[in-house]
Amino acid sequence: MLVLIGGYKLRVAGLQWMAGAAAMAAICCGCAVSKKTTVKPGEAPAPLQTATKEQLVADYNKLASAVTSVNATVTMKLTAGSAYSGVIEQYHEVNGFILAQRPKNIRVIGQAPVVGKNIFDMVSDGETFHIYIPSKAKFIVGPANLERPAKKPVEKLRPQHLLDAIFLPSIPEGLPVLFEEASEGTSQYYVLTVIRAATSNEGATNSSAPGSTDWEIARKIWFDRTNLSVARTGEYGAGGNLISDVRYGGWDTFGDVKYARQITFRRPGDDYQLEIGIKKLTANEPVSADRFVLQQPPGTELVDMGKESEEPKP
Repeated sequence: MLVLIGGYKLRVAGLQWMAGAAAMAAICCGCAVSKKTTVKPGEAPAPLQTATKEQLVADYNKLASAVTSVNATVTMKLTAGSAYSGVIEQYHEVNGFILAQRPKNIRVIGQAPVVGKNIFDMVSDGETFHIYIPSKAKFIVGPANLERPAKKPVEKLRPQHLLDAIFLPSIPEGLPVLFEEASEGTSQYYVLTVIRAATSNEGATNSSAPGSTDWEIARKIWFDRTNLSVARTGEYGAGGNLISDVRYGGWDTFGDVKYARQITFRRPGDDYQLEIGIKKLTANEPVSADRFVLQQPPGTELVDMGKESEEPKP
């Protein structure tokens, strides 16, 4: 069959001429088939607030000093391992309780969902820690600042680690503070960087020429520019080593204080991350000392991690 399209004679067979005719007509006439898609406009970004370094320092210290004790019902989700270590271990979310009092006392209880049976009970007074694990009938003790090799990152979890996330440490008076603006994706932040005289790994202060000092980062604090709330903090050790990275969200009012409903803290050196969701919270109530005492239950095995970490003496 011969078909005349746009001045050209084309020979097509059977029903194929219909498809060819439609294509050639579109090309010759400059026509194209288009599909109109309606896109729902996104919400306008929240306006950014402004503040000075002095205002942010004052507001942060006021927030940090407002909470002296915490009694909270929480959910906890621990992720141990990272892509860098090649080990990813996802632990199920558990319910629990966190009781803490400045400056160093903390107790953390984790319970199995539904049945409410204790999975672990941990306490620390800043000097030592005690951990009871009922399923293994083990009672573990050791110094709060213990660092030791472990086959699994979860074994490095210490109750004392939570204190930096639960209680915001104030910015000491007299320490220099740097001020900057920063962005992450579409979010905008103010960042305070607290610096201190540099220290060696042994804790000694390093100095160069007489009258001069080397400086290093002690802490970073991010403020969300949409509401000036604390969004993130970072604690640094000697030589700029990042010890903990804590993110805050869902700031709410509990009684007379403001507190975050979501706290996620990561310890890169220990290779784990803990997500804490606040369900209920009471702040600044007196806490008796006996609530931070955990005795070894009868019939359990005592594991002294402090003695295990000591090097054999000649």
